[in-house]
Amino acid sequence: MDIIDGEGSNLITDFSILQHLIKDGNNEQAILLSEDLLVRSRGPLERNHIYEAKIRMERALIGAINQDDIGKELRWCVDRLNASDPYSSSHGLALLNLAAWHSNKNETMMALATHADISDILGHPSEILGLSRLESARILISMEDYEPAMRHMWIARNEFSKSSMVPENIVSNLEWLDMALDDVDENAPNMEFRIKNAKPRDKPGNSVISSNPDDIKLVVEELIPIIYQDLSGKSRTDLGIIIDASDILEVKIWKEILINRINEIHDPRVLEVLQS
Repeated sequence: MDIIDGEGSNLITDFSILQHLIKDGNNEQAILLSEDLLVRSRGPLERNHIYEAKIRMERALIGAINQDDIGKELRWCVDRLNASDPYSSSHGLALLNLAAWHSNKNETMMALATHADISDILGHPSEILGLSRLESARILISMEDYEPAMRHMWIARNEFSKSSMVPENIVSNLEWLDMALDDVDENAPNMEFRIKNAKPRDKPGNSVISSNPDDIKLVVEELIPIIYQDLSGKSRTDLGIIIDASDILEVKIWKEILINRINEIHDPRVLEVLQS
């Protein structure tokens, strides 16, 4: 019988040590430990199919296997976790890693197809879904396919909000806002309508859409309480985006707050705009 978690097994505890080694950049020690853990995960005393897949995934990512075998190994991990721990965080992480590998190989369509296997309907956790949609949006932006990119980015911000992933939520809001400000139309459908009524397409293509000002207001008013806590820093693109939103939507208060706190701002580009 497989040992999943409990007394008498140190595999899971030792896997946590492996993760800490990787996080700290101790890849040489991590590779040595991973070799031992892999043998144990297959052995009679601590056999565990889920942790075998996790260990093999980490080994693929830290250079413990031949570079030519990384894609095949990551696919194996996806398939094993799909069978033994479907739609879990581990399964979702395996898909994210496989999609990233395809992206790094410039296999854009394969990356998007892999991300499509991550779904809220299937039950993947919000944090996994958010990361997947964020990366999908970025791929689509690189292809100048902005209509689905904006939808994916909006879904990402929603999922990050559900899972209290504040930094990721800020990033997805800002990246969505940066796209949305290119074309604002008060008659445009809002993002929730676009998501609800989206239809599958045969293949990606170049596309643009107008954004609804109410969506922009929602995003900016969600960002301001967090971003305005600290206005320091010499590179504050986030403040520049909010200033642009203030000008385009003619919501003066967003910009006026910054003008009143101008002594706290260090970014010369932002200062130049506020003082003009």
